[in-house]
Amino acid sequence: MTRIPLAALAAAVAFWALACNDAQPVSWTGVPSANRNVAGTSSHNRLSPDLTEAPVARGAMRLDGATSAIPYYGYDASAPPKALTRSTKEAQKTEPDKNTYLTLPKGQPGPDPHYDYGTHFLYQGHESGTPGYITRINLDADRRHRVTLLATSDVDRRKLPDFDGSTWDPWARRLLFTAELPAELGIHGGVWAATLGYPSRVVDVSGALGRGGYEAIQNDAAGNLWLIEDVGGATGSSARHALQPNSFVYRFLPTDPTNLAKGGRLQVLQVVSARTGNPIVFHAGRADADIKSADSRDLHSYGHELRTRWITIHDTATDGSSPFGATALAKSKRGTPFKRPENGQFVPGTHFRQFVFDETGDTDMLSEAGSDYGGFGTVQLLKQTDPSADTGTIRVLYQGDSAHAGFDNVTFVDRHKAAFAEDAGDTLHTQRHALDSGYLVDVRADYSSPQTPAPRRFLAEGRDPSATFDAEHTTGNQGDNEITGIHASDGDPGTGGILGAKVPTLFQDGWRLFWTQQHGDNYTWEVKPSE
Repeated sequence: MTRIPLAALAAAVAFWALACNDAQPVSWTGVPSANRNVAGTSSHNRLSPDLTEAPVARGAMRLDGATSAIPYYGYDASAPPKALTRSTKEAQKTEPDKNTYLTLPKGQPGPDPHYDYGTHFLYQGHESGTPGYITRINLDADRRHRVTLLATSDVDRRKLPDFDGSTWDPWARRLLFTAELPAELGIHGGVWAATLGYPSRVVDVSGALGRGGYEAIQNDAAGNLWLIEDVGGATGSSARHALQPNSFVYRFLPTDPTNLAKGGRLQVLQVVSARTGNPIVFHAGRADADIKSADSRDLHSYGHELRTRWITIHDTATDGSSPFGATALAKSKRGTPFKRPENGQFVPGTHFRQFVFDETGDTDMLSEAGSDYGGFGTVQLLKQTDPSADTGTIRVLYQGDSAHAGFDNVTFVDRHKAAFAEDAGDTLHTQRHALDSGYLVDVRADYSSPQTPAPRRFLAEGRDPSATFDAEHTTGNQGDNEITGIHASDGDPGTGGILGAKVPTLFQDGWRLFWTQQHGDNYTWEVKPSE
């Protein structure tokens, strides 16, 4: 197995030491309440008074390099965008999703060979529609060239799937996109690697990383890839509104970080029960038992620090390079299932020794799991001695409740504060009469203490006209808007620019913040400080 040279590691340590110098912490004024969910009523997003936002792309924007099937940034070709809020036969929303920001040299190619596309770019996969596709928002460009369609098929001319997660892998020099499609249902999820150029050359690398309901993907300092899976589980006979934990956290150790096609080892995270000393595992046909087990309570409530270890479930050196079902292997190899984990990031300044990820939970106020069994989701904190360590510990950093539920996307905005965004879903929106919010979670805080304030709301998402229409009619599209793709980065494409390597200095030194208001009008926003 190829390892990062000692000289490179020494340079990285020196870089981290420099990056860990104290930066100005974020202390945004809170937004007092969420936007109310009022049937048939649209509302504006409300941000902290310290912040403002400006659109960088909108769903009805004509694509640079458009095709007849994919003419617009956020809609398929079945209807003109101007009719979207006035007809139940509207276009299929393609739902631009996770954002990856890069600052690149001049001369990046596009459909117009005579146009200067600039140096600042935001890459996205799209989560819905046929085919799936990849776009690049050219942040320096005019409206005509603002969003470039990069790819709709792979190098073998197979249509791309709908994508969810994305990241930039500086070792492989590829954009990586994940398809949140569960292999156990016979659907081909997995990981695709894409070049930066136009048109992008896209390769399915699921023969190395497996097929699963992968939502998030992140690099660590050793060139490993961390994958987080979101696959909904079965409901129980006595827990009809709760889901059996059915999703896993993975780590891929590549044979050669510069060439993922050479394969490597895929591992699953295993958590050890403090009660029995045995792994906490999935039990087929026993949804009720898994939902309300004592181990599930320990895993989802405060005061328990549990031991973890990584278990290899597939090694291309011995198992070959044909695509394989990661979820089934994770279960058979006794990985620990979680309640729909969605996204995660390394805590800045920890040398990639601390990793937070969220669980979305059941997104139903009637969940029999409640807070103590993860019904409203959690934020988990995983600690290891280094990113390639085989063992570590895990504990609940924040336990969700009905008012703070369905955490999905995450990005760090300073050394200690992570911005988590809700995806509570239409059911919970209706039940609690409130739409989604974004919150700041402090990794230093003891949220188990009644004296610790709840995470501070910095964004109360509204509902745009198209989403309001979708929520009121059967259109085949999603209803309420969703906060997705929240992403803070300075765009550094080198190994020192991977998320977690630097302490963010938001709105300084090139650091920018983006989020996508998915569904409805499909806006992607840049957040800036208010003047």
